[in-house]
Amino acid sequence: MSGNKPTDPAPAGIDPRLLKLRERIDAIDAQMLDLLNARGMCAREVGEIKRESDAPVYRPEREAQIFERLRALSKGPLPGAAIEAIYREVISACRALERRMRVAYLGPPGTFSEQAAHKHFGQGIDPLACATIDEAFRRTEAGDADFGVVPIENSTEGAISRTLDLLLESPLTVSGEISIPVRHCLMSLHGTLEGIERICAHPQALAQCSGWLDRNAPGVERVPASSNAEGARLAAADPKLAAIAGEPAARTYGLALIESGIQDSPGNRTRFVVIGTYQCAASGLDLTSLILSVPDRAGAVHRLIEPLARHGVSMKRFESRPARRGDWEYFFYVDLVGHKDDAAVAAALAEIRDQAAYFQIIGSYPRAS
Repeated sequence: MSGNKPTDPAPAGIDPRLLKLRERIDAIDAQMLDLLNARGMCAREVGEIKRESDAPVYRPEREAQIFERLRALSKGPLPGAAIEAIYREVISACRALERRMRVAYLGPPGTFSEQAAHKHFGQGIDPLACATIDEAFRRTEAGDADFGVVPIENSTEGAISRTLDLLLESPLTVSGEISIPVRHCLMSLHGTLEGIERICAHPQALAQCSGWLDRNAPGVERVPASSNAEGARLAAADPKLAAIAGEPAARTYGLALIESGIQDSPGNRTRFVVIGTYQCAASGLDLTSLILSVPDRAGAVHRLIEPLARHGVSMKRFESRPARRGDWEYFFYVDLVGHKDDAAVAAALAEIRDQAAYFQIIGSYPRAS
């Protein structure tokens, strides 16, 4: 006899090839678990060193470089987006071993802002729901939160004016961006429009779904709320009220879906920014955001942005906003491709600063994947 343990026969009805693959997957999982815990031990040591030097727990540029390196290393079959999603949670869990960060967002729980916060930072954070965008800024400025996540623009309805105003007034800087698809759902306690007298949502969501509402609920009053999730929370206590929000809000507040995907644009997306006191170093794949104004004379705007073309710097966004002083002055919100310390960007910014009546860099940070 050879002494080898005989292989148990495969259970009836299960292909033996599947059993072998399952055994292999189990073995790979055991190896991965050992490696994940080894990574966690390294993260703890990193945390101890950072505490000695008072270094930041979260470095967005370092994480962006990790994701880019892993995408380049991967030979498939997992796509790059899946690799990043998996490793974002690995990094989040390891970062939490150093210290759990507190992240403010436009609440209550169930908002797209909460979804954006977890997409960017992973699950290893302590989320702090704020009733308004103003509160998210205030709590972050006061140090109650390490970072904040706030919406800045929607692909259908444009800029979020309050966020732009607060970026102008606040000492906080932008250290990241998140873009998420927006899929609006109509929901209520009973999952039907019958008996519904009002539909509640954030004004942006009401506008983004106006076509569907005009066709399917033309006589129902539309009521603005501070957030979509707040509308869902109110609908959970009122059978005559429906809400527009994402599916997570329906699960959070125990509502039934009346209709899914009621946004007028199927490609609707919202962009969020991460606000805080951290100043990002260059990651190699960055954006720089500015706020500018120009003297009131002919050709001033053209002269202001002309150095960008001359130095080969691409402009990704150019948004105007009234200065709210009653004299028809405007601030311009500009996103440039590149980091403020990149040679070409730095040269262009130096010339723009000389031309501008007002010049403020509100952040250089890694671009969203």
